[in-house]
Amino acid sequence: MTIPADGTTMVGRDGDLAGLRRAFDRAAGGEPSAVLIEGEAGIGKTRLLREFLTGLAADAAVETHVGRCLDLGSARSAYGPLTRILRSVVDTLGIDEARAAVGAGAEALRMLVPELGEGQPSRESTSPDALRNAVATLFESAAERAVQVVVIEDLHWADDSTLVMLSYLLRTLQQGRVLLLLTCRSDDVRRGDAVSRFIAENTRARVIERLALERLDREATRRMVEQLHGGPLSDAALQRLVERAEGVPFFIEEVACCASGPLPDSLRDMLLVRFDQLDSDARHVVQIASGAEGSLSHSLLAELAGLSDERLDAGIRAAAAGGILSVHDDVYSFRHALLREAVHDDLLPGERARLHRAYAEAVEARSPAPDYCDRSSIAHHWRLAQVPDRALAATVIAMQDAKRRFAFASAARFGEIALELWEQVPDAASVTGIPHITLMRQIGSILRNAGEAERSLVVVDRALAEVDDDTDAAEHVRLLRDKGQYLSNLGQPGAIDHYLEALELIDRGVDDDRLHAMLLNALAGKYMLASLRAEATITATQALEVATRADDPHEMSVAHNLRGTCRMHLGQMDEAFADFREAARLAPFSNGGAELRYFVNYSDVLELIGRHREAFDVASAGITRARDLGVERANGTLMAQNMVEPLLSLGEIDRAVALLAAVPAGRTQVLNDQYVTLTRIRTLAWQGLVDEAEQLREEWMPVLRRSGDLERQAWYRNLENDIALSAARGRWRDALASVLTIAEQDETFESLHAYRLLLESGWAVAEVRAADVPVDDAIAVIRRLWLALPASVRSDSWSNVLDALLDPSVEKLRAAAELTEGDDLPAVMRGVVLLELARELVAEGRRGEAQEAVASAESAAVAIGHVPLQRSIRSFGTASGVGAHESAHDPGSGVSGDLELTAREAQVLDLIAEGLSNKQIGARLFISAKTASVHVSAILRKLGVSSRTEAAMLTARR
Repeated sequence: MTIPADGTTMVGRDGDLAGLRRAFDRAAGGEPSAVLIEGEAGIGKTRLLREFLTGLAADAAVETHVGRCLDLGSARSAYGPLTRILRSVVDTLGIDEARAAVGAGAEALRMLVPELGEGQPSRESTSPDALRNAVATLFESAAERAVQVVVIEDLHWADDSTLVMLSYLLRTLQQGRVLLLLTCRSDDVRRGDAVSRFIAENTRARVIERLALERLDREATRRMVEQLHGGPLSDAALQRLVERAEGVPFFIEEVACCASGPLPDSLRDMLLVRFDQLDSDARHVVQIASGAEGSLSHSLLAELAGLSDERLDAGIRAAAAGGILSVHDDVYSFRHALLREAVHDDLLPGERARLHRAYAEAVEARSPAPDYCDRSSIAHHWRLAQVPDRALAATVIAMQDAKRRFAFASAARFGEIALELWEQVPDAASVTGIPHITLMRQIGSILRNAGEAERSLVVVDRALAEVDDDTDAAEHVRLLRDKGQYLSNLGQPGAIDHYLEALELIDRGVDDDRLHAMLLNALAGKYMLASLRAEATITATQALEVATRADDPHEMSVAHNLRGTCRMHLGQMDEAFADFREAARLAPFSNGGAELRYFVNYSDVLELIGRHREAFDVASAGITRARDLGVERANGTLMAQNMVEPLLSLGEIDRAVALLAAVPAGRTQVLNDQYVTLTRIRTLAWQGLVDEAEQLREEWMPVLRRSGDLERQAWYRNLENDIALSAARGRWRDALASVLTIAEQDETFESLHAYRLLLESGWAVAEVRAADVPVDDAIAVIRRLWLALPASVRSDSWSNVLDALLDPSVEKLRAAAELTEGDDLPAVMRGVVLLELARELVAEGRRGEAQEAVASAESAAVAIGHVPLQRSIRSFGTASGVGAHESAHDPGSGVSGDLELTAREAQVLDLIAEGLSNKQIGARLFISAKTASVHVSAILRKLGVSSRTEAAMLTARR
């Protein structure tokens, strides 16, 4: 967008301009940055932005892309500013390079940039995740060739889908030369609206910097007015200006233009002074232009104005000379949005309605096959024209177009407006071509995809309340299915009952095998998560039969997947592996969803039964496939966590931490992100960073507990973290008590999720016993639970190791130590077994052998970076007198060598030595960039150095 120059020098903004340049320098250094320039109307946001961009214009290594949000009332154009920005990026890269950059995501990106391919983009062959992934990848690729300065003006008018995409980008872009600049009129942001939530959430997440512009002081006001008038200003005149304009630059200019006469009584009258000075043709042109939501083409203005070419040109020239309209090529816009609002508000109600009807008719005539932005504009104008039936029809089409582009948040807004308009149109179903109950079902689905689970449930309940004998049975089934899904999304009970009711309706005569198979799979999935394995297996078998009849490879693959998972938990190993082979064979013939589901579930069960390397390889293959499908950032999240889990089992903590650092910060309402967060907590406990682990758990506790109430696997993951945190604090009795809750709270106990947990509970038993606390009752419970696991699952090596810890002897523990050298046992068990062996050897007076066992145990614990285990080993070694000499860095002692660094500071120092920025350090350690900066400052102070480079050099020398 071209911003018109006014020929004056900007005053009073040197500090603000310097702040933008610092953000640019960070971005140019490879650290993505975002700045929100905010302030009241007329404060100078656009002027500051123009000044900054002008300073970058001559730099060939900088590419700027600008989009503007439009004032379309409550139904705003989906991805309004982003479509222009993305087209600009594609134009800069070139079509071929852009397609190569996003790979499989090109089809998804065509939803917003159609010129990337031929014909209509295929919604069925892509997904919302692919679209988000493609947008992020496009920016990253463009940033490899030049710094990308992305500008979005007037965020206060942003549509919901743009806000969702921006939030995604702010959390996803971890590296790359990207600077995002947003401008926002703060007095137009209402508490609780989407823009307000966006600003609050991203400020809290520390992914955006806020630059609030203040009013000009008296001296800056004087300098500005003297520039405008070209001469000095008297103190009396200055005082008059200061009192009326109150330091707002735009108002200063408007008051200054009235300086020769009496000042108007109101702001509105002041803004209309220039308008009132125009001749009739110029005023007519300006009034016509005020109906546009943004810029206005010359051809459309000419059509609507109805003036001869000479009179039209003269009117435009006068409006531009009067400082009201700006002219850029063949496009016109108001010099400031406040001017447009003042002129538009000055129209009589009838004039406004006629003006917007003219706009609606003109745009419709020009767009026989309108794109989404045209259709949203048409709906906007018909509403302001007060023609309900035309507004309703256009709004429903806008909703469907937004849904087609995966702009669910915007589609939901259109859907709600359609429901309001429906009541005003006598024959609304004929006007829209859709029954009211179907419209509500579609809106509920859209709200669910937009992440508005509570609202989706409200809408589907309203739709179900309208069901009567005339309602199509298949429509009723879909509503029941949807309600089951929405209840699941909210972590509320009742989904199974709704699925069963829907299946009963299908059995009464709904001839739709695909819908039938989908419902059966949904029910089987709920049974599985509730640990009702037998019921889930039977239902998945029924789903497979129906899906096979329908020749639906997606539902067939899902059915095999679900049944295989259940059979694995039931110990039917051969049958389970056969199911997974079939799930893998059928998955590529689906739309990609079943294929990714296979990689997630299969890697998960392989990890549960102790096949750690295989689990890692399957999850890694899933990441590769997600990348091929263009959905790595979304679907790859859960598979990344499925890679981390086996890495932790194998003791490869550094790889696990690096993988987690690459996963964007999670969202509490997304179940996948909840599981990733649980893995983060366990990893932090493993590293001995207990305070940070507990802080993260506290933040997520409400949703984690709610998920655990409905999903047995989530309950086990919560329990696992309870145990890990208790162990990290040395609270072994609490850890053991947590293990015993399995017997109290898991009545069915057909879950493999207890397999590793029960094995590792031997460590808690050993530590509690070492404190002279009776453990016989606990051991009896653990043995009973262990034997309740399917015999086909229990490995002899795992059983022998657990038995050695529960009933220790030197002979059993030596044999168990040999078993822990293989990859099939969790790596932590080697140090645990060797520690218990040392205890038994000390008890027998064999101190020399005990010292060797302690040294081996410590080496094993250090090798895997397990800080709580290291502390246990060193504590026993010190207390018994058989420990090795203290190493230079004792985790938990709070020192690193002879330097008074905490354990966290020692980690940060290592990352400084790697050359990481504060933001990268924060990502690696799951802390904010600000917290990383505090650690860096403390390190420099303690080391007595003045720069990060000196600290890194000192670390290298040490």
